[in-house]
Amino acid sequence: MSLEPGRLLSIVRCAALLAACAVAGCAHVPVIDEAALSANPAAIQVYGARGPLSARQSKAILDRLESEAPDAGALERHIAIEQAVAETPLVAGNKVKILRDGAETFPAMFEAIRRARRYVYLEYYIFEDVSSDGQDLADLLIDRSHEGVRIAILYDGIGSIGTPNALFDRLREAGIQVVQFNPPNPFASLRRFSLNARDHRKMLIADGQLVILGGVNLSSSYQSRPSSASEADTGKPHELWRDTDLSISGPVVKQFERLFRQHWLEQDGHALGEEDPPVEGDGNEVVRILGSAPKRLVSRYYVTVLSAIRTAETSVWITAAYFVPTHQEKEALIKAAKRGVDVRLLLPSHSDSSAALQVQHSHYSDLLEAGVRIYERDSDVLHSKTIVVDHVWSMVGSSNFDHRSVLFNDEVDAIVIGQETGSELSRLFETDVSSAHPIDLATWKRRPASTKFREQFWRLWEKLL
Repeated sequence: MSLEPGRLLSIVRCAALLAACAVAGCAHVPVIDEAALSANPAAIQVYGARGPLSARQSKAILDRLESEAPDAGALERHIAIEQAVAETPLVAGNKVKILRDGAETFPAMFEAIRRARRYVYLEYYIFEDVSSDGQDLADLLIDRSHEGVRIAILYDGIGSIGTPNALFDRLREAGIQVVQFNPPNPFASLRRFSLNARDHRKMLIADGQLVILGGVNLSSSYQSRPSSASEADTGKPHELWRDTDLSISGPVVKQFERLFRQHWLEQDGHALGEEDPPVEGDGNEVVRILGSAPKRLVSRYYVTVLSAIRTAETSVWITAAYFVPTHQEKEALIKAAKRGVDVRLLLPSHSDSSAALQVQHSHYSDLLEAGVRIYERDSDVLHSKTIVVDHVWSMVGSSNFDHRSVLFNDEVDAIVIGQETGSELSRLFETDVSSAHPIDLATWKRRPASTKFREQFWRLWEKLL
């Protein structure tokens, strides 16, 4: 009997869960002491296409950002701490466009591939032969490859385990370079074998000029109709996934490209040729990239998120697909709410991970008692990963608000500092909240004891969810 991709992936995840227990026992979320971080506001450096901007140019950009913030001092301090941790520069001159769901993201991806003249790099946790406007992704990639565009694909060995090998064989036969991240088969590559360390990134890079990244996988879950008869035959209604991506053009794209190239070589991919020079930017957005990996002692994403919440002055609005917070993340949210910050969480009411949903629910009472407002979205499957702080600091990427993104996954996120993107993401958050229902503390506390027991049971496994 054949298994549908979702069921097969669930079985593999269960196997990975069991195999990773010993690893998780040794894995500890780092304790971040923000006071110990080196933060020198005078050393904040802003970059452009040709490298560091002059002190005068940098000051002009920082002054503009501060004028948009509710507390300029807090924003300056946060940027300084973030720079010390991220080890990547603030890059000015970028254009940023928010893409909602597969309906906007897939057409943007396909158009970027069509417009590419030299190369396209794709790195995805789930890689399937999705379609847009009647064209299949594999057909488009093969056509572009035949036209001389260099295509390189890095896909995760567990996330894409439901994808037929025939698809990757077909792409390779067309001259496309395809690499599997950490194969689940130890005989394929013993050095890279790991069931727990996964490439959770989702990004497409075209000609070093455009990157599309966020939470959207190359998965049929984002299409209006199932892409295979097996899905259609399940008898279950096809539920779309609610997600958010960013399309970014400008000089910061080179940072994403270097991140991809590093990953590619670490996974034994062949040399990709020389990089194109950075493009001059004519946009207004300042962007920093975060490339997190478990081999680092401290996740860049984790420290940055904690810093953002701790320095928030007016608001922290989080959309999380899997809300399994660490102790410090939860503590930071509670303290922010108690000092008067408008803390709101938009979370799923149902999920492809029932265990993660149980852990999510186990945290509600403490958060609600502190004044955090929680909303659950009923329609579709919520998969977005966005954070907006004070309506001027925004993060969109692949990292979930959970332990796994801190301890085990390779992730990629973009931080956009500025009112334009912050305001647009805030409006999108409010639109999503209008389709959600608020969680009431008094009602929540009356849930059955058996439900509370299940929640606490799954808390024991929160590092692996």
